[in-house]
Amino acid sequence: MTFRIAAVLAFLSFNSFAQAPAVPADVSPLYIVTYVEVQPSARDQGAALMKQYRDASRSSAGNLRAVAVQRTRRPGQFVLVSAWQNKAAWDAALPQLQGPRDKLVAIRNAPLDDRFNNSLSVGPMDVPVAAGATFGVTHVDVIPPQKDNALAALKVLGDANRAAPGNLRFEIVQQTNRPNHFTVFEMWRSREAFESNSQSAHQREFRDKLSPMAGALYDERLYEILE
Repeated sequence: MTFRIAAVLAFLSFNSFAQAPAVPADVSPLYIVTYVEVQPSARDQGAALMKQYRDASRSSAGNLRAVAVQRTRRPGQFVLVSAWQNKAAWDAALPQLQGPRDKLVAIRNAPLDDRFNNSLSVGPMDVPVAAGATFGVTHVDVIPPQKDNALAALKVLGDANRAAPGNLRFEIVQQTNRPNHFTVFEMWRSREAFESNSQSAHQREFRDKLSPMAGALYDERLYEILE
């Protein structure tokens, strides 16, 4: 009996996470961060499909931006960072996006992972990509009781980094179904500018504040643009 009860509880717990709440219709703009990991042997095919996915997103009504990046150390890993007018625009675009998404699924090492977000600390939407720029995508997870403290610390970080030398974009968005989870998307003029900022007082102060709040490691990954 004990085993059966435990199994039922585990099933219910799993489904509470698997069936995430619907994205609120009034989130505008809606930021979507899509993580893609393909088989290492299919990385070139994956890169070509990510470009198709980006272009299909850009040509869809209601799309505000779509940027595709490839991880520098593990080139089979990609991220598409897109912004949409709202959830209805994303839903309407899905039939047009399904082709490249299905082809990516066919060569996947892991399922496509879509994270839906509202804006927290963002700059202009239409910042041009600079040649040789370094991109960072970081998942930030804090324990739920510390959510509001994390919000305050992240907003301070966003303002400081957008004003830092060599920064071209610094956005922090907040997950709609798990508001204690955040994504940082950043673009720096060069790897040197990124590394110089990582040693800045404001960046180190943020990491000091984040440490006792963190629910997981600060998952910072570097990428390059897919032209």
